[in-house]
Amino acid sequence: MAMKLRYIIVFAFALIFSSCGDDSTVKVFEDRDLTDIEYNPQTLQISYPQTFPRLEQPDDNLMTTDGVELGRHLFYDPILSADSTMSCASCHLPLGSFTDNLAVSIGIDNIAGKRSSMSLLNTGFYNTGLFWDGRSTTLEEQALLPVEDPIELHDTWDNVIFKLQCTEAYPEMFRKAFGIEKSSQITKELAAKAMAQFERSLVSSGSSKYDKVLAGKDVFTEEELMGFEIFFDINEDLPDGECFHCHNEPLLTTNEYLNNGLDSVPDFDSFEDVGYGAVTGVNFDNGKFRVPTLRNIIHSAPFMHDGRFQTLEEVLDHYNSGGKPSPNKHPLIVPLGLTQEHLDALMAFLHTLTDEEFMNNPAYSDPN
Repeated sequence: MAMKLRYIIVFAFALIFSSCGDDSTVKVFEDRDLTDIEYNPQTLQISYPQTFPRLEQPDDNLMTTDGVELGRHLFYDPILSADSTMSCASCHLPLGSFTDNLAVSIGIDNIAGKRSSMSLLNTGFYNTGLFWDGRSTTLEEQALLPVEDPIELHDTWDNVIFKLQCTEAYPEMFRKAFGIEKSSQITKELAAKAMAQFERSLVSSGSSKYDKVLAGKDVFTEEELMGFEIFFDINEDLPDGECFHCHNEPLLTTNEYLNNGLDSVPDFDSFEDVGYGAVTGVNFDNGKFRVPTLRNIIHSAPFMHDGRFQTLEEVLDHYNSGGKPSPNKHPLIVPLGLTQEHLDALMAFLHTLTDEEFMNNPAYSDPN
């Protein structure tokens, strides 16, 4: 009787822990020896405009060709979601400058989030936290969250790692990227490192007209030059746009968290979405959100953390009006008195920030 019970227990254990795949395809998990695959990591050198700051990388997660390639595959693979219908790329598409062009993103259970997906362009240069509210301090931390978010990919990392271990390709890719010796050594931390490497590689190409003008390889039109001068407050004969205080060069963001006057509230506790304040625990930070980059801004509509503005014209009208009153609104969000000519010039300048080469870079595309 004891021997029979032992066989039942062993058989049940095998059913629970030794099969991979969906209901139609069941594979037996094999802890594969990967040491016959060469591990020879090659440092990946990233090119970006000379005006940019140095791209910082963690000492324990320097970009390699195999690491970034693994991250790219994971980023585009719906295997990260519970029902294999969505990937990271579902909310961060190249043609939207790695946004999904929705006011708020929809997860695998058709539940809407409360914020718009942010562009991942130059996200490796963000040194003050990630997401609209700054809740993750590094790309490695950030990459762990969407998988288990019940509104996003709604899976568990234990399940995702098991699925990855069962594939033919991923154990080999993890071996080449991180030197693991067995498929059972795939972990969520290594998966996050790989995706962080890929996201860190998403940098401006330097081919936007703005970058070419700065490099002396092109010139602005008269309208673009007027917009440039209004944006950076550098012509005494033109009104100040006050834009550069929050969207300064070269990244066109200061990486700050600010209240830009979107909502009229009487006190710090009346914001519907407290944003940065939920992370810091400081009431004065309620209603503040990360300042996004304006690079490729014409391709990342709708705008603001909740996607409330469908067009850039609405955005410019908002700032020209001075926004709505709240106790911690940025002091430079004031009525600007810009005419339609000035607004058109600002729009022309914003178009010079477009980097089509970045969005069409095959190194950033779906590898499948």
